[in-house]
Amino acid sequence: MKVLVSSYPGRTLEYGGRDYLYFGGTSYLGMQQDAEFRALAHEAIEQYGSNYGSSRRANIQFTIYEEAEAYIAGWVGSEAALTLSSGYLAGQMLANHFKNKDHSLFYAPNTHSALYTSGAKPYTTYTTLGIALREHLDQKNAQTPVVFIDSIDFSGCNYPNFEILKTLPLESCILVVDDSHGIGVIGQDGGGVYRTLKSLTCKELVLCASLGKALAVQAGLVAGNTARIAKMKASDFFGGASPAAPFYLSQFLKAIPIYQRKRKDLVQNINFFMDAMKIENLLNSMPNYPVFGYSDPNLTDHLIKQNILVTDFRYPTEDTYATHRIVLTSAHKSKDLTTLSNALNSFVGKE
Repeated sequence: MKVLVSSYPGRTLEYGGRDYLYFGGTSYLGMQQDAEFRALAHEAIEQYGSNYGSSRRANIQFTIYEEAEAYIAGWVGSEAALTLSSGYLAGQMLANHFKNKDHSLFYAPNTHSALYTSGAKPYTTYTTLGIALREHLDQKNAQTPVVFIDSIDFSGCNYPNFEILKTLPLESCILVVDDSHGIGVIGQDGGGVYRTLKSLTCKELVLCASLGKALAVQAGLVAGNTARIAKMKASDFFGGASPAAPFYLSQFLKAIPIYQRKRKDLVQNINFFMDAMKIENLLNSMPNYPVFGYSDPNLTDHLIKQNILVTDFRYPTEDTYATHRIVLTSAHKSKDLTTLSNALNSFVGKE
């Protein structure tokens, strides 16, 4: 069901004269409608204006960019970081950065399209990816392979243990990870998966992410070693693009205590929901993560009849598979979660 709205949906939305509980989207920390968080945006706009349509190389430069990037590097656990205007642009920057005569690109199953270059296609399984990597490395003077993955691919292959990833010859590979669905939610202080993946023996680790999901600011990041980030900052791609609006990065830094509180709320909501469920095998889930997938499209219709809307659409194009997800956020109340669990339990009762 396509739903048109005129304001951002929080835990509820109104459509067609009916009130619905909303368990969709990617606002995992429920920040978009948080009054304290919005006040920080107003405060930052007063200082920095609503946009900055110039280059990071302009002769007038905001110090907030270096401040935010230094914080992000320490937060995720990398040597250095840079910011861009979106997570998609961050992914495209990495894909184009490595598309050259010195590297060969390999895409894991379910890799997000933000990391693709023209004509790129993911391998259908990690087995075929591993075979292709080893065959490539057996060649004389082989280009350095670059492996692109999503940290959370909603199939359970990667986060939390990355067991399949460990079967690849990572010691000879550069690993590029899109952590857009993890940053702000998982890892030490919500810093994502960089610290976890640093323990693997990959040749080099680079991470990109959107700050627009859990963290609710329109910006993207790239994190890696100092030399790699310096090369990216020196590129035409980085210098030619307008950066994230500086007020977003100011809002992000000032909201750190709010993010910390919201993560605690989210953990409580996940635990409450899991305790309230009386079903098995209906939903797919990952440990301590607020997204629950399912394959039966009839469940979507059942929830709509219970005045509950979830994520259900084809992504990234109309020709691809449908995405069915129930998303918990920090904004949901215990009564919302009880209503949702009762609706799910009643669906199972019909089987």
